Amino acid sequence: MGFKLGKARQPYMSKGEITSKLSFDKEAGSEASVPGTPVIRKPLAEGILGEANMDGTIYISDKIIPGSEEERQVINHEMRHATDMKLGKLAYGDDFVSYNGEMFEKKTINGKDMIIVDGVAKEAGSEDFPWEKEANKGNKNGTV
Repeated sequence: MGFKLGKARQPYMSKGEITSKLSFDKEAGSEASVPGTPVIRKPLAEGILGEANMDGTIYISDKIIPGSEEERQVINHEMRHATDMKLGKLAYGDDFVSYNGEMFEKKTINGKDMIIVDGVAKEAGSEDFPWEKEANKGNKNGTV
């Protein structure tokens, strides 16, 4: 019995442009793309620029200018969260966040999503959380 390898996945020409069978352009309808991670542009809550989701997608605010430095920083920040989720370092559900094996309770207090860290309730999205501090490392201005 013989064995054959499949065809090589090399770039090819189409209508005068070099293309690839492994193209990640405009994945999920967005101008931005990250190989293997759909980046979806959509309306997000006030003050939210991006979200990394447990299903492996990233949402970015439709208010961010496509191709801008802000878009690059937000995608980079959310990709750090997405990577942590894929590695099992970060996870979340309706009532918890887990980071590096430590559980943090999530609650709604006075109509706001809060996360309890060291007995103190902080609003979700705060840059004070350990997973946010880690994701902000390397950004030019330190935050997204």
